[in-house]
Amino acid sequence: MAKNQRDELVFVPLGGVGEIGMNMGAYGFGPERSRKWIVVDCGVSFGGPDLPGIELIMANPEFLEENADDVLGLVLTHSHEDHYGAVLDLWPVFDKPVYATPFTAAMLAAKRAGDGIVENVDVRIMRPGKPFTVGPFTIEPINVAHSIPESNSLLITTPVGRVLHTGDWKLDPTPVVNAPTDVARLQAIGDETDLPLALVCDSTNALKDGESPSEAEIGATLAALIAEAPHRVAVTTFASNVGRVVSIVRAAHQAGRQVVLSGRSLHRIMGIAKELGMLEGLPTLHDQDAYKTIARDKCVLICTGSQGEARAAIARIARGDHPVIDLNAGDRMIFSSWAIPGNEREVIDIQNLLIDKGIEVITQNDALVHVTGHPRREELRRLYSWVKPQVLVPVHGEAVHLTAHAKLGREAGIPNVCEARNGDMVRLFPEPMAFPSEVRTGELYLDGLVLCTPEESGVKGRRRLSFGGMIVVSLAVNSNGQVVSGPDYVIEGLPETEDESLVEIVEDAVTGTIKSLPPKRRTDPDVFSSALFKAIRNEVNAFWGRKPNVNVFVHRV
Repeated sequence: MAKNQRDELVFVPLGGVGEIGMNMGAYGFGPERSRKWIVVDCGVSFGGPDLPGIELIMANPEFLEENADDVLGLVLTHSHEDHYGAVLDLWPVFDKPVYATPFTAAMLAAKRAGDGIVENVDVRIMRPGKPFTVGPFTIEPINVAHSIPESNSLLITTPVGRVLHTGDWKLDPTPVVNAPTDVARLQAIGDETDLPLALVCDSTNALKDGESPSEAEIGATLAALIAEAPHRVAVTTFASNVGRVVSIVRAAHQAGRQVVLSGRSLHRIMGIAKELGMLEGLPTLHDQDAYKTIARDKCVLICTGSQGEARAAIARIARGDHPVIDLNAGDRMIFSSWAIPGNEREVIDIQNLLIDKGIEVITQNDALVHVTGHPRREELRRLYSWVKPQVLVPVHGEAVHLTAHAKLGREAGIPNVCEARNGDMVRLFPEPMAFPSEVRTGELYLDGLVLCTPEESGVKGRRRLSFGGMIVVSLAVNSNGQVVSGPDYVIEGLPETEDESLVEIVEDAVTGTIKSLPPKRRTDPDVFSSALFKAIRNEVNAFWGRKPNVNVFVHRV
């Protein structure tokens, strides 16, 4: 059989490889020119200060659209935003099934209802240990511990080989709410040698030695901090970390305290967890309206805003503008979370506001109050020893994480380590090999209600405006070159000093140009506007040291 006509199993990362966030990967099986595809995860990243106005960033699915007839479905490993947050924006176009656990399916339904999204997706429930078939792929979800319920690795089997796509995972022997990672099944995968195995694996903590602490250890620390606190205790954490919230509730109950929830996402996710039977045996959780009725030393507040979001509960509390809740000097505030890269400044600002109020702030730098849901180096080594992969592809990380993970895999003796980035085509079997930049990839921005490419977004213009302000001049000239209306000015974002006004400088530049330009040349709008543009930019730059954004409109009447 010709090489390009043989069956191959390939992996194409479209997002999340070389960056943290917007995870999306495609697995293809079949001959090069007639492959069938499944997609694993469809997540988002969040726009930062360098992208003014951009709320969400997601992988551009152009490659999948080009092969839409051969895309069979989407499988979600879990319901963190960086793995499922783009489903309702991107997937209705494909009109193919989405496979998810009950918790992830409920999270999708709640997101759709909360955001008022009309488009729907065909969600089909999958469960750990129960394989299902999608075209030539047999997919088995495998329960793994992570910081959100019902997280799964995926064992994907084809006639030429298998791949274990780990998703986000860790080896936590004592998780809260969820079952621990299914070690026995992972070991059995390594014992099944009929087909070779590739490991496409989480690299987030590949720089950290040892093993990640257990969620139960976090719970013990939180219990001690709550029990010893003299007054109120407030805790902020990721709303999706149901196990962490349960640990806080249990610790509060042991200390004889009542729990108040504040934040829509907390109420939504805990409501889903309750419906699925994850909160059985827990005491009543109160809405924020009950806050004032609970004695100061008998209250534990769990609130949203661990990433410094300006409108979330803890930010409003810190600023003193929350309608119901306040904290006082002597109260204790625990940040049971970490700041996602890019959010550090906002989180620190909130912590400083609280400290200035005399509130005791405790973070992961002070006590074991948070741990991520990703494996450290020893956990990675143990996984290698269990599943015995012939191929390793590090994913879910920036370049520094991927390189460290690849080096660890080579040190462990994995025969083929393929270092990939978004857009590479990785042939897993037969004959493992990476083909760089085989597939066009990129990003899409969610700008308000508009989904657009970076080039379409206007972000470059916004950056220019934020740096140089804006000057708009409008005037009208007649056929004799006389100014018959204006000039009118709009000046935004430029500094003002007591010595000299930039408005006056702009007016002088315009007046000087009008006087110096002969009437005949003023009758040509292009010539006149160009002369005004240069004069304004040069005069303002001489005073300010920066060149502003200038728009000149010359109207011929």
